[in-house]
Amino acid sequence: MDTGLQGRRVLVTGASGGIGSACARAFAIEGAGVVVHYHRGRERAEVLADELGGASVVGADLTNEAEVDRLFAAAGPLDVCAAVAGVWPREDLPVWELPLERWRHTLDANLTASFLTARGFLRGVAERGHGSLVLVGSTAGIFGEAGHADYAAAKSAVVQGLLLSLKNEVVRVAPRARVNAVCPGWTYSPMTRGEVDDEVLDRVTATMALRKIAEPEDVARQVVVLASDELSGHVTGQVVVVAGGMEGRLLHSK
Repeated sequence: MDTGLQGRRVLVTGASGGIGSACARAFAIEGAGVVVHYHRGRERAEVLADELGGASVVGADLTNEAEVDRLFAAAGPLDVCAAVAGVWPREDLPVWELPLERWRHTLDANLTASFLTARGFLRGVAERGHGSLVLVGSTAGIFGEAGHADYAAAKSAVVQGLLLSLKNEVVRVAPRARVNAVCPGWTYSPMTRGEVDDEVLDRVTATMALRKIAEPEDVARQVVVLASDELSGHVTGQVVVVAGGMEGRLLHSK
């Protein structure tokens, strides 16, 4: 099925990571010109760009307003933005032990970064009159995540208040522009490397109808579908959960 992405210019933030690199590859397969963003993973981003046939590579700290402005200036006119970049703090800490410093860092790395990315992209949409933005949240923002209230709060804000506001605002300047979101559940990626042993796998998949952890490509395909005006031209303000039918209750006994 034709996605209509041939020749479109797409920015993928966090493209040096597992889900981000899968998204970049998925857009490239559809014939899109991809801008590969990285923060600290420059070498991985450059290897990916070479793999994609010389894609553009741009580094930026997405919590820094000036660097985000430079990112969009370097990226040039865009048709699509996949805002994948985010940070999951590894240490499990309940709220009563959670330092304010970590809280602020997690919200900056996930919510502020999503805001600045969305703002930069939508400024271009306002100029050109078209565009599709796909935000990447998490099932933590839907069901919560004990020990990671900071991450859950940030992702919930991204796929609720931010998403639903943006999809209504953007049509003021671009009547067919769309904003949607994908919420991955547990996914094999560099961010979760070392976190998924047999015990964790058994525990987290007990809440899923499809009792397995996602591959990055599972998420990337949904990002591409939402980005495509051909496939999702009348879809906006929606959240697609890519988590094997996860629910906030136990579905399987051991």
